[in-house]
Amino acid sequence: MSSDLIDRTPAQDRAGVIIPWASPPDRPDRDRLTETAGLVEALGCNLSFLRAEHVRKPSASHLLSGGLLERLKADIEESECTLCVIDASLSPVQQRNLEKNLNCKVIDRTGLILEIFGLRARTKEGKLQVELARLSYERSRLVRTWTHLERQRGGGGFLSGPGETQLEADRRMLDRQLASLKADLDEVKRTRGLQRSGRREAGFPVIALVGYTNTGKSTLFNRLTGANVFARNMPFATLDPTIRRFELPTVGEAAIVDTVGFISDLPTHLIDSFRATLEETLEADLLVHVRDRSSQFDDDRKQDVLRVLKRLEQETGQVLPPMIEAWNKVDLLPDDLQDTMKLAAASNSATSTPAVVTSALTGEGIEDLLHLIEASVREELEHYVVALRPVDGAARAWLYQNGHVQAEDTDEKGNVSLQVGLSAKHRGRFEATFPDVVLRTVPGPAD
Repeated sequence: MSSDLIDRTPAQDRAGVIIPWASPPDRPDRDRLTETAGLVEALGCNLSFLRAEHVRKPSASHLLSGGLLERLKADIEESECTLCVIDASLSPVQQRNLEKNLNCKVIDRTGLILEIFGLRARTKEGKLQVELARLSYERSRLVRTWTHLERQRGGGGFLSGPGETQLEADRRMLDRQLASLKADLDEVKRTRGLQRSGRREAGFPVIALVGYTNTGKSTLFNRLTGANVFARNMPFATLDPTIRRFELPTVGEAAIVDTVGFISDLPTHLIDSFRATLEETLEADLLVHVRDRSSQFDDDRKQDVLRVLKRLEQETGQVLPPMIEAWNKVDLLPDDLQDTMKLAAASNSATSTPAVVTSALTGEGIEDLLHLIEASVREELEHYVVALRPVDGAARAWLYQNGHVQAEDTDEKGNVSLQVGLSAKHRGRFEATFPDVVLRTVPGPAD
């Protein structure tokens, strides 16, 4: 592909980007080019050039070789770039050699995402997770960092030279820092656990927004809660999870969580470092998968999200909560396609994952989304029949406030029979508060 994304505006930080590919199936499409451009711009750099390069035989020392390397060097010098991004995985040796050859800073895809995460982290937890990911990444790249010292002869009869000695010293230093960060994150995890326990005690249903980066999760979060969470049309606009209360029309108060967006080829140790944040999704009562249905690559992005969630499920041993889908950004589609999308969502809800068409920007479909969230939460309720005497007015009021009452019958003596849906946590609270009132299980809600 040609370097058709050119910006000649003078800037302090300019970046040139190469996306290497080896075989036709790996050739990056327009969506991958646009996504990478968005990542560079999210870093605050001006994009000088962006192109895909066919690397027939990757070089062990530089990844690129021959004419490809010379062309890249000429473009870097001509554009006066201070940063070169190789949108792939570079070995430590390849990164070091490229920096020497190109005479500028070189980072790979993992390094690029880490730099963005470092800019976006605001809370103590977010900063700890970014630092843990950065140190884990740096530790894996210590190999050959000190090879320039190997020209000196080792003393004292040891075969290892000063380079190896320095390497081990650096490893020990990073290991100590990693251990300290993990201890700090364990404390954060404990605090999050206490917060989740508090939400469970309060009985709020917890709804988590998940999805690919830049699908409009934060805009939807703001629309539902009236919050003012940072929302921009760029990758990873939100890094730290944000939790707010909001009202469901008939269920009442609920809590909603805005989580970090996923992305294709998300490095493994980034997932590990952000486990404390991502586990918020596993602790939710319902997941809302926000999808950008205006993107022609939406189906591929959906699979990227599901792969990360599945990995979390396997590694933690926890079962994923139920999921619904918000088909977002339909305002970017022509009217006829919007109508087709609504029909497809209705069909999808009947045969697969329940879905509703939304536009977080305009507010279209938000009421439908709230009703779908309510219906999905209610499906998780256990259903009971409760016999109440006239003196049990407090219990009746509690059930109306915290449960979903489906039917009520009153006899001539003032005795009340309620059919009510309760979550497991609400049932426990009710039985502790009103031990003399019996909950009798029934198969399902009244028709």
